[in-house]
Amino acid sequence: MSLGPVEYMVIEFPGNQFKGEIIPALREVVDKGVIRIIDLVFVRKDELGNVSVMELSDLQKDAASAFAPLARDTTTLLAEDDIQKVSDIIEKNSSAALFLFEHLWAKKFRDAVLNAHGEVIAGERIKKEKVDAALAWRPGELEAAGGSRVS
Repeated sequence: MSLGPVEYMVIEFPGNQFKGEIIPALREVVDKGVIRIIDLVFVRKDELGNVSVMELSDLQKDAASAFAPLARDTTTLLAEDDIQKVSDIIEKNSSAALFLFEHLWAKKFRDAVLNAHGEVIAGERIKKEKVDAALAWRPGELEAAGGSRVS
């Protein structure tokens, strides 16, 4: 099986306050074929720093029902080491969702690049805050100072 570009994302919920607002937005991109969730793990750290890890099958019925349609084809590609890294970085009294997903929208483009003997040699996701800050600059200010808008 050939996958498109794969990415991971960790979303932290301070105070263990997950309310489900992300589910409709996530469902939209999954249903439209933009991404496919490959693996999904939930990590919870209590106020003492004790960590618990839950797969989709470990969730309470309501939460499992909400996420199940989004993660129909999940695998177990996330390793214990990946989960340990997440548990190390989240704050006490927080929860995190660790997603591994395939960019379905990019498969055709990736294949075209490979067929043209091209190779991606650099790339990075730019944080929203940096993009917002770059867009807030008036044209020419930063460039005149010898800088870049997003780096």
